[in-house]
Amino acid sequence: MEAKVIDSDVLILGGGMAGCGAAYEARHWGRGLKIVLVEKASIERSGAVAMGLSAINCYLGVREGENAPEDFVRYARNDMMGLVREDLEFDMARHVDSSVRLFESWGLPFKRDPRTGGYAREGRWQVLIHGESYKPIVAEAAAKSASEVYNRIMVTHLLTDSGDPGRVAGAVGFDVRDGACWAFRAKAVIVSAGGASRIFRPRSVGEGAGRTWYAPWSSGSAYGLLIDAGAEMTQMENRLVVARFKDGYGPVGAWFLTLKARATNAYGEEYELKYRDEQRKLYGRYADAKPLPSCLRNDAMLREIRAGNAPIYMHTEEILDTPEKEAIGYEDFLDMTVSQTLVWAAQNINPSKRASELQTSEPYVMGSHAACAGAWASGPQDVSPADYFWGYNRMTTIRGLFGAGDTVGGSAHKFSSGSFTEGRLAGKAAVAFIEDHPSDRPAASDKALEDLREEIYKPIENFRLARGLITGGSVSPDYIDPLQGVVRLEKIMDEYAGGWGSMYTTNATLLRRGIELLSMLKEDLSWVAAEDLHQLQRAWELRHRVLTAETLLRHTLFRQETRWPGYGYRSDFPKLDDKNWDVFVNSVYDKASGEWKVFKKPCLRLGF
Repeated sequence: MEAKVIDSDVLILGGGMAGCGAAYEARHWGRGLKIVLVEKASIERSGAVAMGLSAINCYLGVREGENAPEDFVRYARNDMMGLVREDLEFDMARHVDSSVRLFESWGLPFKRDPRTGGYAREGRWQVLIHGESYKPIVAEAAAKSASEVYNRIMVTHLLTDSGDPGRVAGAVGFDVRDGACWAFRAKAVIVSAGGASRIFRPRSVGEGAGRTWYAPWSSGSAYGLLIDAGAEMTQMENRLVVARFKDGYGPVGAWFLTLKARATNAYGEEYELKYRDEQRKLYGRYADAKPLPSCLRNDAMLREIRAGNAPIYMHTEEILDTPEKEAIGYEDFLDMTVSQTLVWAAQNINPSKRASELQTSEPYVMGSHAACAGAWASGPQDVSPADYFWGYNRMTTIRGLFGAGDTVGGSAHKFSSGSFTEGRLAGKAAVAFIEDHPSDRPAASDKALEDLREEIYKPIENFRLARGLITGGSVSPDYIDPLQGVVRLEKIMDEYAGGWGSMYTTNATLLRRGIELLSMLKEDLSWVAAEDLHQLQRAWELRHRVLTAETLLRHTLFRQETRWPGYGYRSDFPKLDDKNWDVFVNSVYDKASGEWKVFKKPCLRLGF
């Protein structure tokens, strides 16, 4: 198919919270620029906030005197066991409150504290909302800001300048409804796509495989696009495991923070403090940190399970003793995880009558929640050390290519409001980049576009040529379908990279074998087949997942310590080792040669 070519000044890839923030802010600073937003779903209900939220998890309350940006940096640094980009954390924290007030001005309903009249708090950083329509409200502002919005476009590759492979020139993809090929040329590109679920074998399998905690359509495009283009990545070994209600993946924050529920083992014993001495020996001062880092809370739960004291229960029956509390508990799910209430109904669980099981999820790769995976990006000039600043805020190591949300590494705990804020920061910087380079006209060569067109539709051609050779069933000697590829990837990662099936534990021998098996899967990606456009989208999501998974494997092998217990363990290096590993692990992939460079970068403190 011939490519439909769209020219723009600012191109935004991904219409989640970060992409919406980028569109809004880029329009504010670039009044005369053409801003194009491209989304593989529809921005009204796309991204991690698609189903809604019951709380905004990042609001400091600076104006109210509740917290300062420096407080947030200290909190994030402690929760990430010491390793964050403090410049990025501070930059987001000093601007996030204004984003939250924007949401209220656009019509998002907030819950109010009757004593103060201010926002009702769930915890130190969370404010409560009636958030079922959170994403549509934010998406409306983004749609009004963008010059053009293209929904249902699966972006497969970034384009680089024909004369300078270190300069971005746009992106290419296809329409998942009519199959048209689209080439988007741009002076600056902001990648605000999603992180990665369905890399590790999920807890819920078969028909329930789509019921993960992190959005099942998040296929690692935030990373796959950048890795393939040669961008420097950081902390890709820092995957995330969350504690959730069993099977429905319902969040536990409101139940712990607002309703003050207890979690116990099968025998009614509270277990979090039982393993403190062991944690001190392995993980040092973080075992006594307040609040206890999220990964160490997971670690205590996993130790209790290994000790044979499962299942772990949240005692919902102790707290749902009034209609008001029951309303809080159910509204928490009706705002964002309706499926959890359906699971309870299907399993004859009345949470006001009996305790509910908790479990840890499969690992996810993301840079916007309690994890730091993503691209190595420049910070702001007024805060960042010289080693962390190269011209424009949130610009990656590819010139003109910016990131936001899951895409940017080193800056955990952004959540929805922080991702939107980081999109705003990237949008402003992208406009400045364009204005500073008025004569820049990056463009991919015609041959590069032609080669990519052939590559994009090859799965369709694979199916067309070989489908007649199958006489029955779905197994072919000539191709694999995307689902077969995903299941194979999940099995490799679960067994060799420390998934839930191996209690999140791996070692050097397992990791090397995982890389070997993954290299075989990468070879077979040339023979993935797609019988229709939906499967073609799945084929390209698989490719992005595989690139993300390989980066995770290589980073995990390189880091010879257990930095985030409860998220993942190196059985051959079970201790946290600040002497040798108080550093970032970064990497660069050379697509032409297939070679990887993995190396250390210093973790610089700013005195907070």
